Amino acid sequence: MDPQHLALLVAAGFGAGLCNAIAGGGSLLTFPALLAIGLPPVPATVTNAVSVWPGYVGNAFALRKHLSGFRPVLPRLVAIAAVGAVGGTVALLAAPPEVFTALVPYLILSATALFAAQPLITRRLAARGGGPSAPLLYAGVFLGGVYGAYFNGGMGIVFLTALALGIDAVIGRLNGLKALLALTTGTAAMLSVSLFGPVDWLAVLVLAPACLLGGFAGARLADRLRPIVFRVVVIAFGTAAGAAMILT
Repeated sequence: MDPQHLALLVAAGFGAGLCNAIAGGGSLLTFPALLAIGLPPVPATVTNAVSVWPGYVGNAFALRKHLSGFRPVLPRLVAIAAVGAVGGTVALLAAPPEVFTALVPYLILSATALFAAQPLITRRLAARGGGPSAPLLYAGVFLGGVYGAYFNGGMGIVFLTALALGIDAVIGRLNGLKALLALTTGTAAMLSVSLFGPVDWLAVLVLAPACLLGGFAGARLADRLRPIVFRVVVIAFGTAAGAAMILT
């Protein structure tokens, strides 16, 4: 790996950890960076899945106190997310690489749009009236698992939307459950791609520590910096990456 690629991955990994701790959307930095150093789309997404996994562990651990009221439904939701994740991983690894390559720019742009709309979605869900819907909850968690294993960007928003539609609780408490489901999906995807996927382990060795360091820095800076700054950077980067892939 040449110095320029090394520097790009370190910067993207640190920035992703920083963003995930403050505003989310870190995969919209790391995935395009992996593409930029020359990895094809499928190896890039499986390498990204392994690299960002430690962040899911830290996030779920930090938010574990919010799980206390959801103990009865936890096993069922975790199982559904895991099954969805296995399905998403199979779809990623079994389908012709050309399919994923063709979808990548649109997945990036869709995830970027979802990330940009996150504050509005959160406010709407928080103000939503009506009772919870178990079918929507289970279907949404399953689809979140499939989507998160197939393409990581925006997975948390998918889970949060499903949880808000199916569980009568404030968004702040649902974040703990969202973090656990993201960890479940990330773990299933990581184990599957580690065994069967074309992971670039050298890139993982660079990205994973950088993501962790960025996460620690973000946790310390979270109360001092405005999340909108990181949100704008992630949206601009994701939009530019997706548009560039369509135009080239």
